[in-house]
Amino acid sequence: MTAPGETRRRRPLTSHAGTALTHLVLISGCVVLMVPFFWMVSTSLKHEWEAYRIPPQWIPTELVWSNYDDAVFKYFNFVRYGLNTLTITVGVLVGRLLSASLVAFGFARVRFFGRDALFVLVLSTLMVPHQVTLIPLYILFNSIGWLNTYLPLIVPAWFGGGAFFIFLLRQFMMGISPELDDAARIDGCGWLGIYGRILLPLIKPALAAVAIFSFLGTWNDFFGPMIILRDTSLFTLAIGLQVYSSAGLAGTGSMPVIAVVMAGATIVMLPPLLLFFFSQRYFIQGVVFTGLKG
Repeated sequence: MTAPGETRRRRPLTSHAGTALTHLVLISGCVVLMVPFFWMVSTSLKHEWEAYRIPPQWIPTELVWSNYDDAVFKYFNFVRYGLNTLTITVGVLVGRLLSASLVAFGFARVRFFGRDALFVLVLSTLMVPHQVTLIPLYILFNSIGWLNTYLPLIVPAWFGGGAFFIFLLRQFMMGISPELDDAARIDGCGWLGIYGRILLPLIKPALAAVAIFSFLGTWNDFFGPMIILRDTSLFTLAIGLQVYSSAGLAGTGSMPVIAVVMAGATIVMLPPLLLFFFSQRYFIQGVVFTGLKG
């Protein structure tokens, strides 16, 4: 039979062992996930012959920073593609934040007939694969003359912003006391006043989460621009890197320089990485508090 004092002494040891095991698993997973990123950065600083060495050499013998200059200024129009990507990303981000928050406000605060059924219908669109709607949307955009423009990539985000973002913002708004709405009405606020002056300042963490999700998804989007855009001057960074890595130098038939491709991929990855690094607190807070009430 174990003495009470001995039991109390054993519990901290068990707790520390569990914590250590958890940290070991998390660190191991982090290392596994960081291997491709480390290989990409390492290869971007190698000589071309060194990038193909077998067995692989993880640390470059010499740091070749000129690969980044070649990626930005020499092999493809990196600056132009970056501006194109930023234009699409900002247009989608602004439209998604505005429209998704308005629709979520309607579902969370405005009472009307069939509100819950309509909300379920909106959520059901999450189960529709994007490939199912691709051909009808392509035919629609072609019929109205929007192909080879940024309109098909930006305008849909201004009409609801997507079911997932509506759900995220609506759940966050449901966790805010309706008594604030009553107090605002007493002060003379209408629905738009309650939306703009009361709820928007209180859902900043959720808006930050939507902004991060939207930025990452649009910045890294490859499939949408590949289907819509034809003119090379309109290409995004994702398409520009793919064209160079698969076809080599345009018009020369030269093989792509793998170190330059990795340098370009590293540069493309930096903006989302920095965004998440500096706003992860708001991102985590927005996701954690989304499902508290609904």
